[in-house]
Amino acid sequence: MTPRPVLIAPHAALRRVCDPVEQFDGALGDLAMELLRAMYLAQGRGLAAPQIGVSQRIFVMDAGWKAGQPSPMVFVNPEIIAQSDQLVSLEEGCLSIPDHPVVVARPAWVDLRWNTLSGALQQARFDGFESACVQHERDHLDGILITDKEAA
Repeated sequence: MTPRPVLIAPHAALRRVCDPVEQFDGALGDLAMELLRAMYLAQGRGLAAPQIGVSQRIFVMDAGWKAGQPSPMVFVNPEIIAQSDQLVSLEEGCLSIPDHPVVVARPAWVDLRWNTLSGALQQARFDGFESACVQHERDHLDGILITDKEAA
């Protein structure tokens, strides 16, 4: 099965606030696999459901696969529950805004709580590049793009 194409800004689906996932079933697992295939195919490190036209609160990430073994992660209904006061500016790219990297200032670390594909709750701290990636993909679930956060 070929994954859906990644939507390009200014597509309206990229600006929608996504609905929480309520059904933890095979269809959700299929969506996660489709997101991962699309992310790897596009040479990305993260991809959120609205980027393929699905308005659900789920994203995938594999921040280090380009430098080593793949380590895919799936985040369902993610919430940032704590964050650093210190901001770090990094240049970010976005599969939905190709060839337009943007410098974005974000908290240096975040504590994230999310559901797994089976609905179990997870929590972890992310820092460095993983922190930026988690925040970037989480923003997509609220219709926020990197161009909205561009550092001055």
